[in-house]
Amino acid sequence: MPRAPKLASFPAIRGALRFYEICSTITGIGLLLLVAEMILKYTPLHVELFAGGSGGALWFAPVIAGPGCEWWSLFLPMTNDCEMTSVGDGFNISLFILVAHGWFYVVYLFSCFRIWSLMRWPFGRFIVLALGGVVPLLSFFMEARVAREVRGYLAEREASEASVPVPAAEGSR
Repeated sequence: MPRAPKLASFPAIRGALRFYEICSTITGIGLLLLVAEMILKYTPLHVELFAGGSGGALWFAPVIAGPGCEWWSLFLPMTNDCEMTSVGDGFNISLFILVAHGWFYVVYLFSCFRIWSLMRWPFGRFIVLALGGVVPLLSFFMEARVAREVRGYLAEREASEASVPVPAAEGSR
C-alpha cells in the first residue's frame, strides 16, 4: 500500500496542483497549435505561418517538399528521405510553436513530477501524466481528473483528521 501524503504537505500539494493546472492548459494549447502546424506543413498544403517579411503582417509561405515527402511517409518508420525547404522570410511562427511547446513540455514534466511525488502516487501514474503533453487533448482531460481527485482527497483527509479526537496530554492531570 502506498504511503499517504503528510498533512504538513497539503499546502505544497495545493500549490503544486495549481502549477500543474496552469502548465497542463498551456501545454495542451501548445500541442493543439503544433498539431495544426504539422497538418499545414506535412499534408499536401505544404505551408508555414510567418509574421512580417515580404508577405505582410501574417501570411502563409509555401514549403517546397522534396522527393519522398508523401504525407503517409510520416507514419512509416525509416522513411527519413523527406527534405522540406521553407521559402518564407520574416518570423517563422510555425517554428516558434514547435520550439515553445518543446521547452514548455519540460516545465510541464516538472509540474507532473511535483504533483506525483507530493501525492505519492505509483510510477505508472507519472507516465500517464507525462503523456498528457504529447497526446492531443489528453492534458485537458488529465488536468480535470487530477484536480478533482486531488481536491477530493485533500478535503476527505482534512475532514477525517478534524473528526479524530486529539488525546489530552498526560501531564495535564
